[in-house]
Amino acid sequence: MSIGTIGFIGLGIMGRPMAKNLIKANYKLVVYDKFAKFDDLLSLGAVGGTSNKDVASKSDIIITMLPNSPHVKEAILGSGGVIEGIKSGAIVVDMSSIAPAASQEVGAALKAKGISFLDAPVSGGEPKAVDGTLAIMVGGDAAPFEKVKPILEKMGSSVVLVGDVGAGNVTKLANQIVVALNIAAVSEAFTLSTKAGVDPQKVFDAIKGGLAGSTVMNAKVPMILEGNFKPGFRIELHIKDLQNALDTAHNLNVPIPLTAGVMETLQFLKNDGHAASDHSAIVRYYEQMAKVEVRK
Repeated sequence: MSIGTIGFIGLGIMGRPMAKNLIKANYKLVVYDKFAKFDDLLSLGAVGGTSNKDVASKSDIIITMLPNSPHVKEAILGSGGVIEGIKSGAIVVDMSSIAPAASQEVGAALKAKGISFLDAPVSGGEPKAVDGTLAIMVGGDAAPFEKVKPILEKMGSSVVLVGDVGAGNVTKLANQIVVALNIAAVSEAFTLSTKAGVDPQKVFDAIKGGLAGSTVMNAKVPMILEGNFKPGFRIELHIKDLQNALDTAHNLNVPIPLTAGVMETLQFLKNDGHAASDHSAIVRYYEQMAKVEVRK
């Protein structure tokens, strides 16, 4: 099957710039979002769909980028969903971050109709979605993966097939655990150094090139020092991911106590009015406890 038209469902903070990068790469897009307007994409040359089913009926590849498992299941398997309009030989690529078990459920339902499915969650937040440099971790069969890989490479700088359907979201959960714990560790360390009277900018300059340095530190400490918590990735979405991680771990009898601890920090921040803040706002929990601000 040659790639003719790509359907893109879900045009939020992440999906919109991802779709724009596909348009820039000269792919023909049909776009739809149940809740968001997408006039800007139409002005760039995309065609507007009227429903999930309508998008599927006009597309050879269908990409979904939605908040969580229930939204993906509704968009693909629900009434008026992708499964009702999809063409023979089409491929569905869900790039949402959802529970691995939900990916497997959707994949099985599509497979029963002869449709290939890949779960392909991403990491990098809005800045990398805009730049087209996301890390994309994919679960599914090799043949459909190779067919859509050139498309994914227009949205990401790293595209890796990690296993069967569901493996993409297992990998994303691992990623989100590492990111959350890293931000929490950075927050603890910089709150301590600030409270001790050491300039946090100088601490950052001193340690970022050593073993403690990380992509997370380089991305989040400058935001913290500026007091800029405009979301690239919202706290409420990280709560969703860690809940999926905890649920998956409990089902597999795997202890993840550090993840549980950070989850409680995120819940505190959500209840304190920071649900829509960037997850770098984890530092605010430590700042409140220590009565100090980590700023330039």
